[in-house]
Amino acid sequence: MEEIFKRRSIRKYQDKKVEPEKIEKLLEAGVAAPSAGNEQPWHFVVIKDRERLNHLAEIHPYAKMLKEAPLAIAVCADLNKQKYEGFWVQDCSAATENILLEAVTLDLGTVWIGCHPAEDREKAVSDYLEMPNHFKTLSLIAVGYPAEEKGKVDRLSDDIVHYEKW
Repeated sequence: MEEIFKRRSIRKYQDKKVEPEKIEKLLEAGVAAPSAGNEQPWHFVVIKDRERLNHLAEIHPYAKMLKEAPLAIAVCADLNKQKYEGFWVQDCSAATENILLEAVTLDLGTVWIGCHPAEDREKAVSDYLEMPNHFKTLSLIAVGYPAEEKGKVDRLSDDIVHYEKW
């Protein structure tokens, strides 16, 4: 559970590249996620080119940290590969979270940048990544070595927990 509690949204990064073997581990974590009907609709676009990262930071209003991050991973879904329509969102969310948690074990920082369901953001990112029309981008993940530290946050409260009924 340590990774769960250490995971925080990191928006400032060191000027240091992420090693290929660590990128591979992040992707392995992504594909280890559960998916509805075991369809595994996810695809991943790994972006390391500085110009491309900077452009993504411009076209997505909440992706400014990509100007510092050495890496981004777009988590996308093949809509032709869904046994249960609409469940790609949950499947790709699980893949995204797995990547975020694996990053903690690799001493990397990440932040989840939402694309779907904001149609303008999703379309801008998908178009820029030249994805086929039957694909959707759920999220971008900024990845890098953290240049900031954030402490644990305790969000559990009796106000949000209900037993047996509301």
